[in-house]
Amino acid sequence: MTENYTALYDQHKKAGASFTDFGGWQMPLKYESELAEHHAVRNAAGLFDLSHMGEVWVTGPDAAAFLDYALAGKLSAIAVGKAKYSLICDADGGIIDDLISYRRPSPTEGEDKYLVVPNAGNATKVAAALAERAADFNVTVEDASSEISLIAVQGPNAEAILLQLVPAEQHSLVTDLKYYAAVEVQIAVGGTARDLLLARTGYTGEDGFEIYVPNAEAPRLWESLLEAGEGHGLVPAGLAARDSLRLEAGMPLYGNELSRRVNAYAAGLGPVVSLAKESDFVGKEALAALKAAGVGSTIGQKLVGLKGTGRRAARGHYPVLKDGTLIGEVTSGQPSPTLGYPVAMAYVDVEHAEVGTLVDVDLRGKPERFEVVALPFYKRQK
Repeated sequence: MTENYTALYDQHKKAGASFTDFGGWQMPLKYESELAEHHAVRNAAGLFDLSHMGEVWVTGPDAAAFLDYALAGKLSAIAVGKAKYSLICDADGGIIDDLISYRRPSPTEGEDKYLVVPNAGNATKVAAALAERAADFNVTVEDASSEISLIAVQGPNAEAILLQLVPAEQHSLVTDLKYYAAVEVQIAVGGTARDLLLARTGYTGEDGFEIYVPNAEAPRLWESLLEAGEGHGLVPAGLAARDSLRLEAGMPLYGNELSRRVNAYAAGLGPVVSLAKESDFVGKEALAALKAAGVGSTIGQKLVGLKGTGRRAARGHYPVLKDGTLIGEVTSGQPSPTLGYPVAMAYVDVEHAEVGTLVDVDLRGKPERFEVVALPFYKRQK
C-alpha cells in the first residue's frame, strides 16, 4: 500500500509520536499515552491531525440538485453556512462512505457551492463516484484533498483556545457558531491573520472545531494552536484516543460499523436517508425496499451498544452469542476510559437487539456477559 504523509508529519515526529497506517496514511497513533490523551479531550482539550480526510468541492447551478441525486440526504435543504451528515450509497443501498457536506456562500449569482468531506481511505473513491454521477448535471466536481490540511481542536476548552488566535471583533463568529455549522474567520497562523474555514464539528463527543487550512500553512497553525493551548491543558492526540472517544460517543467508523455490505437501516442511520425528497437518488429504490421489508427493525441485524458486566473487553470480529447460539459480531470494542467498564458496538439479530437483553461475547473461547444498551454510551454535559 502506498504510504502518504500529511503536512504535519514532521511535527508529529518531533513530538515523539508512534505512527500507524490508516487508510494508506502514516498517522500518529499516540504521542505518550493514549489514555492521557483521551482524558485530556474529555476534561480539557486535544489537538488532532485529520489531514488524511478528503475535501471535494461541488460548484455550479445544479450543485444542490446534483448532491440530492448523489447522496442519500436532502442536501438542497441545508442553509448556507450549515452542514449535514449523509451517506453516499451504491445502487443496492450499500454504504460507500459516510460524510459531512457544508453549504458555502454562492461564488457567483445562480451558482451553489458545497464542500463534501469523505473519510480518508474512501476519499478517492468518493471523488470518483461524485464525478461519475455528475454527468447529467451542470456542476464542477474538484477533488482538493491533496491541497488541504484539516486540524481539529476538541474538548471543553476548545473555544477558549481558539479565541486566543481570533481578533476580538470576530469572537462572536466563534462563540455564536452552532454545532454542524461553518464560517470563514481570521485565525492567527504564526502571528499572521489568515482567513480560514472553521467548522463546529468533530468525532469525539465533545465540543470542538475543525479548521481547513492550506498544506503550506498547516505546520504553523499546529504550532500556534499548541502555544495558545498552554495553560488550557491542550495536548496533541492520536488515532488511539480518537477511536476510544468516538466509540464512547457511539459514532460509527467506516470499515468497522459501516461498509458496502451494510445498509443505513441496519446501521441505525435510517433518519439520514431522505426517501421523501422528490428527486431520485442512487440507491433510493433499494433503500425503500429495505425499509419496507423491516430491515433493522423486524428482520436482519441491527447495530447496538454493548456494556460489559465484567472487566474483560470485547474486540472487533468477536462473536456475539445468545444461549450459545451465534447471533452477531462485534464491530468495535475496548475498555471505556471515561466510564470505567468495557463498551462495544455490534451487529446482532434484531430479535436480540432490545435494550436490556443479556448476551455473551466469545472472548477467545471464553464467554463474557454483556448487556444491550442504548447508544451513545457517553453524552457530554452541555
